[in-house]
Amino acid sequence: MSAAGGGLRVAVVDPGSGNLASVTRALDRAAGMAGVAIRAAITRDPEEVLRAERVILPGQGAFAACMRGLRALPGMVAALEERVHGQGVPLLGICVGMQVLAGRGLEHGATPGLGWIAGEIAPMAPRGPDGAPLPLPQMGWNTLDFAPGGHALLAGLAPGCHAYFVHSFALAGGAAEEVVATTDYGGPVPALVARGNVAGTQFHVEKSQVVGLTILANFLRWTP
Repeated sequence: MSAAGGGLRVAVVDPGSGNLASVTRALDRAAGMAGVAIRAAITRDPEEVLRAERVILPGQGAFAACMRGLRALPGMVAALEERVHGQGVPLLGICVGMQVLAGRGLEHGATPGLGWIAGEIAPMAPRGPDGAPLPLPQMGWNTLDFAPGGHALLAGLAPGCHAYFVHSFALAGGAAEEVVATTDYGGPVPALVARGNVAGTQFHVEKSQVVGLTILANFLRWTP
């Protein structure tokens, strides 16, 4: 439920890419599931981030374009550093918004990321059991593999539940303790990462129906 005058402040950062309307609609539904009143705002204003109690960073398209969009917003990266890293406010990155949490991306050349999780975003080269290349992007529904009870964002979900993916690049060289869920596409692919108060999903939570809404509801209640 959204709250006009009160509730948890949620800043949905607009880096110039991402299905922001779908994210805010999913947030409203997740808030109802969680029993949490929210004030969600799509924003390009770092002051909104500095006031937020939850931050969501969506993204679609290419890593480099998403980082350019973030850095083009005066003061935004500094505000994210202060509020998320400095003050411990929970942040959820979605799709490319998850990817830019890494040290760098290799799409369209090497581009530095935020460096909040280990590893880099590299091109996928998936192959099937017969050794033939699998189609890219990985697009559609795929299962999530994780240890039950492994992370608060996965509460209420069972291994094997399905989420919606669209991507040709993925996290490589990540820290094992930061990869809390994987999917299989020619081998394990990081699907959900978390480090402290920072988390990200390679899949689109806003398109993943009840699984995505459950993760968003857990995020609204999350106290890392």
